Amino acid sequence: MTDEEILAQHGPRESMEYDVVVVGGGPAGLSTAIRLKQLAAEHGKEISVVVLEKGSEPGAHILSGAIMDPRGITELFPKWKEMGAPLNQPVTEDIFLFLGEKGATRTPNFMLPPCFHNEGNYIVSLGNVTRWLAQQAENLGVEIFPGFAAAQVLYNDDGSVKGVATGNMGIGKDGEPTENFQLGMELHGKYTVFAEGSRGHLGRQLIARYNLDAGKDPQAYGIGIKELWEIDPARHQPGLALHSAGWPLDSATYGGSFLYHAENNQVIVGFVVGLDYQNPWLSPFEEFQRFKTHPNIRYYFEGEEGHKPAKRISYGARAITAGGLLSLPKTVFPGGALVGCEAGYLNASRIKGSHAAIKTGMLAAEAAFEAVTAGRQHDELTAYPEAFEKSWLHTELNKARNFKQWFKLGRAVGTVMTGVEQFVLRGHIPWTFHRSKPDHSALKPKSECKAITYPRPDNKLTFDRLGSVFISNTNHEENQPAHLTLKDPSVPVNINLPTFAGPESRYCPAGVYEFVKKEDGGDRLQINAQNCVHCKTCDIKDPTQNIVWVTPEGGGGPNYSGM
Repeated sequence: MTDEEILAQHGPRESMEYDVVVVGGGPAGLSTAIRLKQLAAEHGKEISVVVLEKGSEPGAHILSGAIMDPRGITELFPKWKEMGAPLNQPVTEDIFLFLGEKGATRTPNFMLPPCFHNEGNYIVSLGNVTRWLAQQAENLGVEIFPGFAAAQVLYNDDGSVKGVATGNMGIGKDGEPTENFQLGMELHGKYTVFAEGSRGHLGRQLIARYNLDAGKDPQAYGIGIKELWEIDPARHQPGLALHSAGWPLDSATYGGSFLYHAENNQVIVGFVVGLDYQNPWLSPFEEFQRFKTHPNIRYYFEGEEGHKPAKRISYGARAITAGGLLSLPKTVFPGGALVGCEAGYLNASRIKGSHAAIKTGMLAAEAAFEAVTAGRQHDELTAYPEAFEKSWLHTELNKARNFKQWFKLGRAVGTVMTGVEQFVLRGHIPWTFHRSKPDHSALKPKSECKAITYPRPDNKLTFDRLGSVFISNTNHEENQPAHLTLKDPSVPVNINLPTFAGPESRYCPAGVYEFVKKEDGGDRLQINAQNCVHCKTCDIKDPTQNIVWVTPEGGGGPNYSGM
């Protein structure tokens, strides 16, 4: 049955009315809700705010490096330290390495551009920070509905956003309601703020409907893959932040690594690959596993003789919106706004976005509060982008506006010009360069590229995808329609497999897609939706743009702990 048929048979849906509906319980969405309640308290007003979170709890789907610039959270909660915010490990040392296959060259710290310096920043679990923010929001009276995925944007007759509807529960794989069926509900708001994170399902629809990206560079994305380890205390250096570029990626592929020494002998190790890579044989997951075998990296995981070996605790992956200021869409439309990574405020040159997410949530909240208390609704919150353009965040992103553009010309050019713009010119850049091609168009046919053979995992330092997904605590209700949909089911076998060697089977970091043989000897694409960690890479990188990620039942997906 279609959604329309289900609604006709089982509807109407129940509805709830709020002043502001927030879609997404990450740092941006929670900061929006918190700031609204703070302003209401300061002005003696009442304002109703609800946050929808598709994960089982706030923080369950949050994945980031992360080194956090505290500027945003300090504006939101000036006394965050006394309040117990989980920013406990300050960065104590920066190391930047250029890796060859066997050796490494360290860039002297005095030669590092300001964007690579982390004095005053903190190594954090952004998931734990998010859980703390959720607690603060609830203390202020924000309603948070975890396990409820916003599946549909609702519109008023005049075309403005009315709110959202949550997904139906208990729909079987055949599309028919089961005995556990529960109709979704509608949440109506005078304004709806979308904070779904990178490549948000509803945000993507809104950008297209309102043509919000008109005149902007195509958005640029990366995939970030991360593991959390407990290592030998003798090899642990609390506060060390190590970044690298180079091996195992070739010089034409954008990417790099991070290795952060957090508290409690834990190390966060991760790898980012730009989704504009060209070789269809490349697997970001396998490149990450190979990276850990470099002598300068595996040192931290081997430990001293006689000590217990390092232990991998968790794994996850997430797309990164990295186009910066030149790819930033218009962030307001009638009845709503985009905040955080939903819009693309991450500063790729600093590898930081949480401070920007918090700041943009606050700016959107201030505009929404002013509008609601003035009796307005469903119009454009123009005060939000106007405030952004006057903010320190705009100044910061403007200094880094060419970062991704330079790396389109290769690692050497990108490295040199980032140094020139950030170190020599200190961000006072007299030129602006633009990109014209989206990431999915960068993939070359397999015939034009060299196949890559990856080593087998040793299950000590390197692992396979299925074992990795297992420790991400990923789970979906099995009897539900696949949330990874194909516009044309024939495309994977007829186009992607013969032309691009079936890149779905390699760019997905969770083993969702695999080509299997049929009884007649032909091929078919098998989609293991149960494995999906909601990274959105397939939705971005599929060369034919045939894959569309839609929301599964609320509460499904990863349940990250400490990530």
